[in-house]
Amino acid sequence: MAAPMRYDGKVALITGAGNGIGRDYALAFAARGASVVVNDLGGDMKGGGRGTMAADKVVEEIRAKGGKAVPNYDSVEEGEKLVQTALENFGRIDIVVNNAGILRDRSFARISDQDWDLIHRVHLRGSFQVTRAAWPHMKKNKYGRIIMVTSAAGIYGNFGQANYSAAKLGVHGMANTLAIEGKKDNIKVNTVAPMAGSRMTETVMPPDVVQTLKPEYVAPLVLYLTHDSCEESGSLFEVGGGWIGKLRWERTIGATCRTKDKPMTPEDVRENWDKITDFTDATHPTTSTESTAHMLSVIQNIEKGGSKKQRSTSSRGIDPDQAINQKMKPTTFTFTKKKLYFGVSTQQEDYLKFLFELSDDFCVIPSFAVVPAFSAMGDGLIGGVPGLNVDPTKILHGEQYTELYKPFPTSGTLTSRGTIVDVLDKGSGAVILMDVEIFNEKKEKIAYNQFSTFIVGAGKFKARNAANPPSRAPDASMSEKTSIDQVGFDKPILHGLCSYGYATRHVMKTYCDNDVSKIKAIKVRFAKPVLPGQTLQTDMWKEGSRVFFQCKVVETGNVSLSGAYIDLNGGTTQQVSAQPSGPALKSDALFAQIQAGAKSNPGMAKKINSVFLFDILKDGKSAAKWTVDMKSGSGEIYRDVPKNKKADCTMIIEDDNMVDMASGKLNGQQAFMTGKVKIKGNIMLAQKLGELFAGVQSKL
Repeated sequence: MAAPMRYDGKVALITGAGNGIGRDYALAFAARGASVVVNDLGGDMKGGGRGTMAADKVVEEIRAKGGKAVPNYDSVEEGEKLVQTALENFGRIDIVVNNAGILRDRSFARISDQDWDLIHRVHLRGSFQVTRAAWPHMKKNKYGRIIMVTSAAGIYGNFGQANYSAAKLGVHGMANTLAIEGKKDNIKVNTVAPMAGSRMTETVMPPDVVQTLKPEYVAPLVLYLTHDSCEESGSLFEVGGGWIGKLRWERTIGATCRTKDKPMTPEDVRENWDKITDFTDATHPTTSTESTAHMLSVIQNIEKGGSKKQRSTSSRGIDPDQAINQKMKPTTFTFTKKKLYFGVSTQQEDYLKFLFELSDDFCVIPSFAVVPAFSAMGDGLIGGVPGLNVDPTKILHGEQYTELYKPFPTSGTLTSRGTIVDVLDKGSGAVILMDVEIFNEKKEKIAYNQFSTFIVGAGKFKARNAANPPSRAPDASMSEKTSIDQVGFDKPILHGLCSYGYATRHVMKTYCDNDVSKIKAIKVRFAKPVLPGQTLQTDMWKEGSRVFFQCKVVETGNVSLSGAYIDLNGGTTQQVSAQPSGPALKSDALFAQIQAGAKSNPGMAKKINSVFLFDILKDGKSAAKWTVDMKSGSGEIYRDVPKNKKADCTMIIEDDNMVDMASGKLNGQQAFMTGKVKIKGNIMLAQKLGELFAGVQSKL
């Protein structure tokens, strides 16, 4: 079991902490080691009066239990004073919970200016003032956790609370922006809509219901979201009575209501209203870029003279435009030396170091690198990714690629981060490609996986290629009988990754003397199932630093793993350098730097996984054409258009504008909207330019 979550050394500022749920937050943080600033103005529920008793009582309660706390009696509108209390007493500020609030309920027709302004001053302006005061200290420390407190009224509206609803939705909008701005400084910002018994809920709920909504059923979520280990940011949660749910925006596929040569009219809107309001196969944009990308694609189609008809989503819920580039919530995987299982036994020669944790050379078999990535892959396919509404029973693991940057640790906690990189229509189904990067506790990237998953029946709406072995007889072969109780059930098929592990061990034993550090990358295609007790034979062919292999079932002759290879460390990879052929341009240096970046960063090509053609103009005339092939494994760049390279996305742009866009001086979206760059092909791939230019901007 993981260790209890502690906040030792952290300083938490809780506003409105003298009563109700704020008091519970303060007590919970203090009980787990945090130093707490208990802020409360001491006024009544409508914002009148003030006093010190409420804050003092909570501080005394914390201190009586051995905790650390100080009171603060200032209004949240004086945010600097609240933060200064933390700095003067504890020397830092790490956590802010903007909990302070009041009510002045009136029907909209009866709300006075004072009713409106006071609610906004406490809820919205108060959250702004306190957070703004803490922000520079969090940026300096490269650490911060902020909770904005909203309510169901802010999310859904509520009769008699227009003032309160507006302010409460406002704090969520502020949180969304702060989550973006704070990302580079490790500042996480989330919004919580608690349902708990308090002075405010007592006015709108029966007493027996209020009693079931205890504050202690809300505080655990707030504590988790503000812990070091939590990577969540920019999210909205409802919580109450022990239940927690995450909310997100939902958008219909919509409809295009005009053509290039016909103006849009109210009648066009009326005729398309059913489509506009149809939430079948709805999408879930999570950023402003996602929100506008689809619209820009539609606009481009219109301006090309396209019809009103809009590309529709598969009836089975696959929408590539929405799914591609979606990032999964990071997942963690904790393991110990006693919890590593590889399907090996002491009966097998030289395998003790993979089984016995006290062995001097105890180590992890490289195929294990796929295990911690599986939860991220699962979240991507069945965790509600926009554009991926798939039936879990129709999922087949098609291919697997794994690359290792250093040997795996034998214990610890690993973090996996997944991204949907492509969705391909295969007619009878859809292939979803997901990249998953794995980081150790030092935040070093130690492995990369690409999952190729086939969704049966999801078609009609490019992965790292497998490789066929040489045509000659195998250079080596190794057979091994699987255990009849390999997975503990009566005659189930083995998961393809089990065969993947067997084959990896066979290649490692044959060509690496069981040295795990010699394995660089593994690629397999899952062809047919294996039954427990059957014998697996791995045929191997070695060419340079690559070992091609094929795994088959001896008893049936069926090939279970095909198109497979393992790359060994110490070999060389082929790179095609850019060959200048034409006038010298400013962008020549840019493409040379992109080539160098692709060589030094093996993960860049995997992330982009597309072919771009840049038609560079000089004074309006084509001066050079650069093909950037990020589907070729390590990335290849040509100053021409090779016949065997088909561009997924073509960009036509002036030489000066190309350099400005790569350096960040020219905003790509503005360049497109103003005609400074023209895009042909898959317009959505333009979102991947950030990855292409990431290592270049500082050098231009």
